Amino acid sequence: MAHVNENYAKLPGSYLFSEIARRTAAYQKAHPEADLIKMGIGDVTRPLAPAVIEAMRAAVDDLAAPETFHGYGPEQGYGFLREAIAEHDFRARGIKVDDDEIFVSDGAKSDCGNIGDILAVGNRIAVCDPVYPVYVDANAMAGRAGDYDEEAQGWTSIVYMPTTAENGFCPAIPDEPVDVIYLCSPNNPTGTVLDAGQLKTWVDYANEHDALIMFDAAYERFITEEGVPHSIYEMEGARTCAIEFRSFSKTAGFTGARCGYTVVPKALVRDGQSLNALWNRRQTTKFNGASYVIQRGAAAVYTEAGARQVEETLAYYRENARVIKDGLSAAGLEVYGAVNSPYVWCRTPEGMGSWDFFNLLLEQANVITTPGAGFGPAGEGYVRLTAFGDAEATKEAVRRIKSLLSA
Repeated sequence: MAHVNENYAKLPGSYLFSEIARRTAAYQKAHPEADLIKMGIGDVTRPLAPAVIEAMRAAVDDLAAPETFHGYGPEQGYGFLREAIAEHDFRARGIKVDDDEIFVSDGAKSDCGNIGDILAVGNRIAVCDPVYPVYVDANAMAGRAGDYDEEAQGWTSIVYMPTTAENGFCPAIPDEPVDVIYLCSPNNPTGTVLDAGQLKTWVDYANEHDALIMFDAAYERFITEEGVPHSIYEMEGARTCAIEFRSFSKTAGFTGARCGYTVVPKALVRDGQSLNALWNRRQTTKFNGASYVIQRGAAAVYTEAGARQVEETLAYYRENARVIKDGLSAAGLEVYGAVNSPYVWCRTPEGMGSWDFFNLLLEQANVITTPGAGFGPAGEGYVRLTAFGDAEATKEAVRRIKSLLSA
């Protein structure tokens, strides 16, 4: 008799964004006339940059001729993309990253979930709270999370590090030993960042305790303020304790095209084994690489035209974030994020529950947000809004929310 992975049975309910989609669909079915504005799931709305489209079209033509056809590519990613990434994302900032430390994939979400394949089940996991659900759920599926405690709204074997307004959105070093630490800056969902001093504290801790940092930098292109690290490798010592995840989804509009990459330094060793070699072994066994066409498109992001076009789109989303933050603040709400991030983290009014406020905004303002409670225990009492929508729709959503609250 075949047996299933019992860890899946421990997962509570459905995945957060699936539940949002379910509730939204149910409301839309009951109210087909409603003009819903989506500010919940962080999906981009601007088209791919013209330089990216041009490169992808040329790549399709390559596949149409025998002399330029590409079949299986290198599982780690084509050299032309890995070299461009190393040069523009790291060396241009004075950061040492070698081409063969970069592993191109179909997105940061996949890599964040799959990286646990090279880690022992017994590792003690620490996450910020609130937290991007994949960090927690992937470890629960692997058997590292223990059991889900409904009352506490958390997992018994995961160390939750409150990352809230009360501590300046900087998690404190845990009181108990941990082996793997998930950090995200700019943070999803709070939209806040860790400065160089705060990040260096974590690097020093990880090296001192032989811990491993999983650093999610998927939103680094939204950083506008000086002194905010774009990469954990800006910190001395990070190459011996950190893995970094990057994405083209939010920076260049690849949410549907799917492309990202993970950096695993060759200097990163645990239990006498190179994590770079282990991840390479995992990828060559379970992954056939991102498609040639998509990688050509991603490489175009680093051309002069592509970089300029992508920056124009980023500026569009940054302005949306400003509109949301300024508008909700003017409505009397307590708002965080937005400055270096496409996310706005908003405290619910008068102690209202996250899902209650979500339902209120959906039903009374026809605006879809994301309940903070879905990101962990400390997310209760907040909602997350994204800046990835149409500019006019974003302004209308803010107008509706302000009108609702004033009433």
